[in-house]
Amino acid sequence: MKGLVEVLARSLVDNPAPVEVTEQLNGGEATYRLKVGRDDLGKVIGKKGRTAKAFRSLLSAAAAKQNLRVTLEIVEPEGPRRGGAPSPGEAGGEAVPGDDA
Repeated sequence: MKGLVEVLARSLVDNPAPVEVTEQLNGGEATYRLKVGRDDLGKVIGKKGRTAKAFRSLLSAAAAKQNLRVTLEIVEPEGPRRGGAPSPGEAGGEAVPGDDA
């Protein structure tokens, strides 16, 4: 099943090198965490999440044959966001002298 996630993800992205899949099994449930490069995150999610929903549907269908329940988590890559805006908690928290606001 992990191989299926990797193959699907690598076929969707432009740069397959940073694709990373981790698997966590817990009884009859499996959780897959998918990491892709920052520039390819939108390709895996798709417009309005349609690609991610289709990805999850394929996994669910494949897992049903093995009597498994699967969850796919798409993990946002670390580092600065595109457009230069800092992510929450990433903004500089240094105090400026004379700034008592």
